[in-house]
Amino acid sequence: MAEISASRLKESRPSCGTPRPPISPPNPAPAALPAEPQEGLAADQHPDHDTIATFRQEHLANLAQLFVQVLQLCQRAGLVKLGHVVLDGTKVKANASKHKAMSYERMGEVEKRLEAEVQALLQEAARVDAEEDGRYGKGRRGDELPKELARRESRLEEIREGKAALEQEAREAAEKKQTEVEAQIKEREKQERERGQKFGGRPPQAPDPGQAQPDPQAQRNFTDPGSRIMKDGATKEFVQAYNAQAVVDSHAQVILVAAVTQEANDKKQLVPRLKEVSVQMGIPPRQATADNGYFSESNVTDAQLQGIDLLVVPDRQKHGEIRPATTGPPQPDASVAERMRHKLRTAEGQAVYKLRKAVVEPVFGQIKEGRGFRRFLLRGLGKVQAEWQVICATHNLLKLFRFGWSPQNA
Repeated sequence: MAEISASRLKESRPSCGTPRPPISPPNPAPAALPAEPQEGLAADQHPDHDTIATFRQEHLANLAQLFVQVLQLCQRAGLVKLGHVVLDGTKVKANASKHKAMSYERMGEVEKRLEAEVQALLQEAARVDAEEDGRYGKGRRGDELPKELARRESRLEEIREGKAALEQEAREAAEKKQTEVEAQIKEREKQERERGQKFGGRPPQAPDPGQAQPDPQAQRNFTDPGSRIMKDGATKEFVQAYNAQAVVDSHAQVILVAAVTQEANDKKQLVPRLKEVSVQMGIPPRQATADNGYFSESNVTDAQLQGIDLLVVPDRQKHGEIRPATTGPPQPDASVAERMRHKLRTAEGQAVYKLRKAVVEPVFGQIKEGRGFRRFLLRGLGKVQAEWQVICATHNLLKLFRFGWSPQNA
């Protein structure tokens, strides 16, 4: 029986030479499960753009904090030297049309016109109601506002809110000016006591915040009230925008400070932005350059910037203009602006300042032209500030990526 069984088994084999699959044992060992995939930020899913946009809005503050963390990585990678930094600003369009802006003077005119139209519509509505009551009797439903009246009332409310906001801004500006003037008056009185003689001329006058009124041409946008109408330096056009500021390290064009201001003028940005470099990096930069938009005597002599070699041109320079170098020290009685002009005319000053454009302008070009970021997606100063920090953080991440640095190699 054993031989027959063996022969039959042998005959039952396939003639093609392909072996049969092995017979599984009665209780096979369980197969090893595949390793679970590492879940990333998207949990191994492929979210659509709406999900990503919602995630960004919900976690915008945390994403903005990444700017400092990425900057620290750039510092560890040796991409930040703090030898020479450049401060500049660029106008970035707001998520709003300039045609949705209105001046304070115009608001007053439109408010009066809308009030008259609303009163006329209310009178007409009352007349029609009385006529319909007489024709159909009371009790019919008619409590919805006519479209014309609803539209004008909502517009009137927007304009009143806009006027109130501009008036509040004027009061706050007057209060700030009042504090500054009072400090100047105290300092003036102190100097007069020390010298035993009063200064000539009128002392500074503090404004009364209670009497403060907005400038008739002060603008407010109804879509994004935080944005302002500004002149774009590149196109020379007036746009609804924010003024995006950046301090860039000259070694590898890493952005050290990213900030947004509602002021079209850069005058008040020099001190806080360079001070922020010291806070972010722990030490101040050795040298800093900025164009004439940042110059004022109080700026370049501010005690908070002591230890930084400042080169801030007092006057607008024509494109390609080359001024003859000067030697020797400035005149002993030279003003702050004259001393700065002399410093910028030295061979060393010219050599450093001509690098300014080559450091900062490519950064704005990479962001606006290369990556297509020409308009903020969010509205409101706080959200726009965070959005700009995210944009600048990704700029620095690209620097790290192209440099080929990773924490494992550090």
